Amino acid sequence: MSESILKRLEAKGLRMTGQRRVIAEVLGESQDHPDVEELYNRASEHDPKISIATVYRTVKLFEEAGIIDRLEFGDGRARYEDADREHHDHLIDINSGEVIEFVDPEIEALQEKIAERLGYALKGHRLELYGVPRKRG
Repeated sequence: MSESILKRLEAKGLRMTGQRRVIAEVLGESQDHPDVEELYNRASEHDPKISIATVYRTVKLFEEAGIIDRLEFGDGRARYEDADREHHDHLIDINSGEVIEFVDPEIEALQEKIAERLGYALKGHRLELYGVPRKRG
């Protein structure tokens, strides 16, 4: 399990305002990949005084600190997830925008093999697959 976003922010010495704390908690609880608008909607349920500008600034700060990762799935919206989550890849439904997380040992092994064949030690990767549901029948 990953260390909480709040603990990692404190370890980096970032000043924690009440609104930053709310945004960190909302991000930490997210099981999906929210964009800034969705983060704002969720955070404003906890603190109605929070502004979208505050969410934008805070997300940028957290991203620059390496606490969250920015993801772009080709729909023009930047989405975010905890940078300390366990490794996974993404399958994006281009019709609905649904993002499915998955881990496949065969894909992981193949990527290692390809990197090795090309003379590299793999240190990380990001895999995004884009598709549409197959028609049943």
